[in-house]
Amino acid sequence: MTDPLVTEVAASAYTVPTDGPEADGTLAWDSTTMVVVEVHAGGAVGTGWTWAPAAGVQVVRDLLAPVVTGRSALAPRDAQAAMTDAVRNAGRPGLVAMALSAVDIALWDLGARLLELPLSTWWGAAARPAPVYGSGGFTTYSDDALRSQLTGWVELGLPRVKIKIGESWGRCERRDLERVAFARQVVGDEVELYVDANGAYDAGQACRIGRALDDSGVRWFEEPVSSDDTEGLRRVRAAVSADVAAGEYSWTLADAVRLAPVVDCLQVDVTRCGGYTEWFRIAAVAAAHGLDVSAHCAPYLSAPAAAATPRFRHIEWFHDHVRIVRELVDGYRDPVDGALPPTDRPGHGLRLRPDRAAAYRVA
Repeated sequence: MTDPLVTEVAASAYTVPTDGPEADGTLAWDSTTMVVVEVHAGGAVGTGWTWAPAAGVQVVRDLLAPVVTGRSALAPRDAQAAMTDAVRNAGRPGLVAMALSAVDIALWDLGARLLELPLSTWWGAAARPAPVYGSGGFTTYSDDALRSQLTGWVELGLPRVKIKIGESWGRCERRDLERVAFARQVVGDEVELYVDANGAYDAGQACRIGRALDDSGVRWFEEPVSSDDTEGLRRVRAAVSADVAAGEYSWTLADAVRLAPVVDCLQVDVTRCGGYTEWFRIAAVAAAHGLDVSAHCAPYLSAPAAAATPRFRHIEWFHDHVRIVRELVDGYRDPVDGALPPTDRPGHGLRLRPDRAAAYRVA
């Protein structure tokens, strides 16, 4: 019996406005774009997506679809290798990596649907819940808005929450610390409190802020400096009590190899790194360095891989992505007791709702 072959790779993009002004330590935005890929074979459809500019659609159509179409739908790793070769001259990091990730996710979903297996089962893992932490806490939020969001997460049963710091490119350290203290007051002492600077500080600022964060019992300091500054990450890690985390901009395995020696927990973003195929390679790097793995954003796509990842710590249940998926996608599940329940459906169990998405389509 021959494997079913990929017959079509379709891509589309949807831009959804935020529900209020949003910003972190280095960027402000008023919308989020979801680039969706659907791969067809044997009467089944696999779905993947990434959070990227709409130009990612053209990357899929021009560079990736031609090398995936006609390949076995049950060999995603082979397709990933072919896609990596095809984008050599376009450059693998950034937009291309995000487009490639969406196709890879769709291929794995397609294969599991054809086999009528949940993805975690195909990967040889028992279905298990994936711990999550609430993430948002944008620097644009008023105290009332921040209180409402944090309280909502605690009432939902999330034992971990994260807010953004590093406002105004590192020039407002006092407000950063005041917001952290306020967040601790809101969530109480039993909830783990995390912060994310999105690389806004230099190493000296990050060390100073990081030591002050101890007063609020902060357990997680994400991207205290740019992920490109490995020496800065090393300095901060040696100076602070909180776990230092980075990895959301690991576009390739080589990026993860560079970061692993200078962090306490290695992050991986399945919609940026190269999809599920590269996720597991990065997880192997973490294991080789004795590190935990944490998923950056894309919570519903990350959950199946979490079940098959050794020393997996948690998934970022990011406000924007949760809100958009709830509106545009079928098959998602909300956290129960601080974790996303496993799916018993084939693949990752998620499917775009064209009727809901049509109003936001931009490509």
